[in-house]
Amino acid sequence: MRKYEVMYIIRPDIEQEVVQSTIEKFQGIINNGGEITKHDVMGKRRLAYEINKHRDGHYVLVQFNANNEVITELDRVMKISDEVIRYLITKDVA
Repeated sequence: MRKYEVMYIIRPDIEQEVVQSTIEKFQGIINNGGEITKHDVMGKRRLAYEINKHRDGHYVLVQFNANNEVITELDRVMKISDEVIRYLITKDVA
């Protein structure tokens, strides 16, 4: 298993329950074959530039160990998720 890091931004115009369920959904995908080492919900912050007419977003940073199948599934689900504005999955080289 390799170390990975994902940062994703959730739309600011949805309720807190939906934000929490979205975070739990992604945690479940990672835990299904991987292991979360650090999970940081950074809260609502201003974006550097406007994305899809949104100026704010809920930032979440997750560091985890996983195999390639987990990364493929996480990428697929984040692409089709309406709640996510942007995301980036990277290998953690540190």
